[in-house]
Order: sequence, then C-alpha cells, then structure tokens
Amino acid sequence: MTLHPQLERARVLYEMTRPEEAHELVGRRLAEDPDDHRAWSLLGQCLLTLGRPSEAYAAALEALRLEPRFLDAHFVRGYALRLLGRLTEAEAAQREAVRIDPHAWGPRRQLAELLLDLAPDRPDEALEHAHVAVRSGPEDTSTWATLHRVATFHERPDLAEEALTRIIRIDPTHELAVTVTTEREAARPGTSAARAADLYAGALAAAPHSEALRDDLAKAVYRMLRGTRWLALLCLLMAAVTTDVFPTDGEPKELPVDLGTRLWALGLMAAVWGFGAWRRYLRMRTGAKLTVRALVRAPGTCSFWPRVVLGQAAWATLCALLLVLVPWTDRALPQVLFWLGLVPNLLSITHDRDKVR
Repeated sequence: MTLHPQLERARVLYEMTRPEEAHELVGRRLAEDPDDHRAWSLLGQCLLTLGRPSEAYAAALEALRLEPRFLDAHFVRGYALRLLGRLTEAEAAQREAVRIDPHAWGPRRQLAELLLDLAPDRPDEALEHAHVAVRSGPEDTSTWATLHRVATFHERPDLAEEALTRIIRIDPTHELAVTVTTEREAARPGTSAARAADLYAGALAAAPHSEALRDDLAKAVYRMLRGTRWLALLCLLMAAVTTDVFPTDGEPKELPVDLGTRLWALGLMAAVWGFGAWRRYLRMRTGAKLTVRALVRAPGTCSFWPRVVLGQAAWATLCALLLVLVPWTDRALPQVLFWLGLVPNLLSITHDRDKVR
C-alpha cells in the first residue's frame, strides 16, 4: 500500500532523526484522516523517540484498533511496554509481531533483548532471535548491537567479536564500537591515566551520548588527580632532605640552610609540578580538561573524593614550601610539618580508588 505523501515526508523526517518535525506532520495527517492506522503507528514511533512511551502505547493501541494485524503497531506497542517496565506484555506484543512476519528484524531483536531479563536461562532462544535479526537486517547496526549484547551476556566472545567487527565495518563511529574499542585500548598494560583520559575524551567526540565513556573518562581523570599526591610527596621529601629535617649519620647540617640551597630546592619543586601536572594538563584534550573541572566543581558527593585528593596534594605541597622558604633554626617544627604533610596522604592513598560516582 502506498503511503500518503504527507505521511511519506514524515517518515523521511523521522529517519533523518528529526522526530519533532515528523510528529508535527503526522499530527496534521491525523487531523485530516483520523482512521489512518499507519499514521497512528508512525506517531507512536515519534513519541518513543521523544521519550513519551505512555503516549506511544496509546497511539499503537489506536493503530491496532483500526488494523489488528498491523506489524509496526505491534512492534511500537511492545517497545513502549518495555520502556514502561511491563516486560511480560512487551514480550507477548513482539511475539505477535513475529507471528505476523517471522522475518521482521525489529521485533526479533526486541525479543532477544527482552529474554535477557525474562529468561536468562534460555540463551539458545535469545541467540536464535538475534541471529534471525541480523540475517534479516544485515546492514543495520542495531541488529548487530543486539547480537553483541546477547552474546556478551551469555559469554559467547566469538559471536560478540563478530558482531563488533560488523558494526565497525558498517559504521566506525557507532557508539558501541567506539566504546568497546576505546575501552580495550585504555585497558592495555602500561596505559597511563593521562593517555586513558585522552582516549576517552576522543571517543566522546565521536559518541557524545555514551554514558559508559563518560564514566570511564571520569575514572581516568580521577586516577590522574590521585597521581598529584605522589608529586606532592616527592616535593615534601625533597624539602625534608634540603633542610636536613632528619639528620642521618655524620654531622647534621648547620641551620638555617643557606638561601641558595633552598631556592634550588624550590626550583626543583616547581619543575616537578610543571612537568608532572601542569604540562600534562595543557596537553590534554578539551573534553578531559572539562572533566577535571567538572569533577572538582560539581556539587554534591560526586566531587568529594576529587576534592579530597587535590586538597591533600595541596596540603603536602604547602608543608614542603614552608620547609624550604622559612629559615628554620630548630628541627622540631620542621619535623612536625613533615609528618603533617605525609601522614594524611599515606592514610588514604591506598583506600580511595574508584571513588568517582
């Protein structure tokens, strides 16, 4: 059956990811002919994309009232029910769609994903639906993404890898492909936190809506922030050696330490921070820089641990600065400063990993 020209334009707009315009055009078509079941079904698809599953469900029901065997309407009804958390009804709707057309890949992939929640002990059935979906829609990345999800869930790495390869071949910028390949690269042995942060920031430029990549970037940046404490402790150690806070064998240095030696130590500390933190920060991708700022400035508990580690690094560095800037004539206070800078960092340095939420 040929679509009405107005409905055809709405379909094109929907496929161009312009659901608001498609929704408006479908509304006009329904104002002219409220008995157009295809228009009601397309309206439901637009509403699903716009995040309005309850209204999409109602539109699908209206389409089915007008044409009980309309495949697309069963699919939209099942998808809306899934988003509404009514999984058993969603499964029944998609099974009805499959009964109408066994080769329709949309209902097949929905069934495969639904079975992950409803029947996790039946991997063969879920994989069968996923395989039918990719055979019916081999050039659609969503079918391969479903196969990847099902294969990963049921621990079939061979199938998951095949699905990922096909996704990359069809669309190298696909969110799943970008996410998985970036995570693999970042997980390689020897990959620094800075390198991982740059990888995730670059991947987000290609897949800006990936929550997994955002979480991974936040964790990588947090690892970098944790590393600043080691820089601070190195400065603290240099300051303690320079001012001879804890004399070793032999004659202790005469206090106060001469100004030239203290200024030299100050220059070394500046170099540690300049090359170890500031230079690295400047060379980071913009997305990683923004994440650093967001982690530190964000309200609530999500910024607590980033602020803790930066605060500890700043405190240890301040203690180091006091050790080299003040011309101490006695070792008692410098020793107290040293332990005040060292102990808080050592107490938490092994207990605050992966605190980014």
